[in-house]
Amino acid sequence: MSKEYNLEERLIDYAVSIIHLSDSLPKTKAGGHLGGQLLRSGTSPALNYGEAQSSESRKDFIHKFRVILKELRESLICIKIIRKSKLACDNQTLNFLFKESNELIAIFVKSLETAQKNQFKLKFRVFNDS
Repeated sequence: MSKEYNLEERLIDYAVSIIHLSDSLPKTKAGGHLGGQLLRSGTSPALNYGEAQSSESRKDFIHKFRVILKELRESLICIKIIRKSKLACDNQTLNFLFKESNELIAIFVKSLETAQKNQFKLKFRVFNDS
């Protein structure tokens, strides 16, 4: 399966890049604060994706995907702050994470739209069958 379509592997690679970036930030108040924040929000999507695979209901699945989307957006803002403040020296990783954040956000927005549409169809069918 290609990287583009193996979402779990893609989220794991994203988390690993986040770990490396957060570890490379300077040991200052700003570096520690943003590094810690990015470490939490940037590794969360992979972990929540694993949880979503075992969700107990469609509603639970949608909730977990919303959490993933929220964490990806938080990570993107953190990356923008790090980039603008020039805290990181590794521009290649920053550029990768910026691009990957945007792509993953787009994937999860579309996935959520599809899941919510399917949930509505299921509710409508149950309502009409009653």
